[in-house]
Amino acid sequence: MIKNEEQIIFRIPKISRIHWILFLSTIFTTLLAGAMMEGALVFSKPLEIIKGFPFSITLMLILGTHEFGHYYYAQKHKVDATLPYFLPAPPFFFLIGTFGAFIKIKSPIYKKDSLLQIGAAGPIAGFIVAVPALLVGLKLSTVVEKVDINNAIMLGDSLLMKLLTWIAYPNLLMSQDIMLHPMAFAGWIGLLVTMLNLLPIGQLDGGHIAYAMLGKKQNIISKLSFFALIPLSFISLNWLFWGLLLFFLMRSGKHPPIKDINIPLSKHNKRIGYICLIIFLLCFIPAPFKI
Repeated sequence: MIKNEEQIIFRIPKISRIHWILFLSTIFTTLLAGAMMEGALVFSKPLEIIKGFPFSITLMLILGTHEFGHYYYAQKHKVDATLPYFLPAPPFFFLIGTFGAFIKIKSPIYKKDSLLQIGAAGPIAGFIVAVPALLVGLKLSTVVEKVDINNAIMLGDSLLMKLLTWIAYPNLLMSQDIMLHPMAFAGWIGLLVTMLNLLPIGQLDGGHIAYAMLGKKQNIISKLSFFALIPLSFISLNWLFWGLLLFFLMRSGKHPPIKDINIPLSKHNKRIGYICLIIFLLCFIPAPFKI
């Protein structure tokens, strides 16, 4: 691909041992999580772990695509970045078997256009994979009567989730609900991760995008968004947990400065920013989990 008379050269660096260990460990823990969702007796019948493949493959593909989007655009803009680090988690401690994934930016980002594209590439790429995965998963899901659901974890609906549910089940009755297939649950998690990453706080993806779009005003937006998590925590305690996590991980809400902060973004990059805002609104879930 040629752009601005400069050839974009993409090189994949040598994969380190720690990357392989974390990647394979996360495959195992997400396989285990998916199998347990299916009621597999993995400790007495280890081979039943294969029941976790639909969930594990779908979730790893969404997370991997998200992080690869960041990595590709970091390479494109000549920003030094690592390959994705996947974070495994014991399923009995964290339901989905992973804490997610991240890449580490190892050199400064000097231009707003670069910052916006690197920040936006992950959520957009993950979203593009999560939506069809969720729709296919919904088609594989089971319609049940609400009276038959006991002690189930109820998942909140975003605008997009409501739309996709209507597409998959246009005749769903008020007395009915959907027991999600593992692939659909992985797609739902993908949309949740996209939404959380697009919060305009600190150095989340949404923070990078907001800083590129709004400049120094992003610091105010970041603080307002963080304090908005307090009333949201009265709707769902999930927000309290995520707020505390953000507080300890990002004690400074200020975004690192960019050299060309006063230079306007191109119309193309502004459109990318608006697309990310639309994705955030479509994926926003006031109460993600209800038990």
